[in-house]
Amino acid sequence: MTEQISTPGAFRMDRRTALAATGVAATALSAVACSSYGNTEKAAASTNDVRVRKQDGGTELAKTSEVPVGGGVIKGDTVITQATAGAFAGFSSTCTHLGCKVSEVSDGLIKCPCHGSKFNLDGTVAGGPAPRPLDARAVRVDGDSVVSG
Repeated sequence: MTEQISTPGAFRMDRRTALAATGVAATALSAVACSSYGNTEKAAASTNDVRVRKQDGGTELAKTSEVPVGGGVIKGDTVITQATAGAFAGFSSTCTHLGCKVSEVSDGLIKCPCHGSKFNLDGTVAGGPAPRPLDARAVRVDGDSVVSG
């Protein structure tokens, strides 16, 4: 026989139902707390990645002084290179092999850490399993900034 938990004038609930309801409530609260934490973390990351919206519609990705001649930088999901002085180019930071994010630009190459793909500063494949060049991203210079568009 199950024990009944009741309050005068209220509905009746047995112990098993009460325990099950408590477990469901605890699980729901945990899920909400975890999803809120992830959103807070993303919001904090986006505020730390300050990008200035230019008046003409482009978003500042980097200062021109940050992009070395004969090299490049990775800013968010964009790789910005400067193969020769003043010749800036933009590419997706997603490797065309299996979708890993490239991790560095050094020695005149854009490098993917997952399977060793390497790309030239113009985005073309220099070596490794990548089947095609990095996807191009439109970038341009606006004053002392490299902006999208």
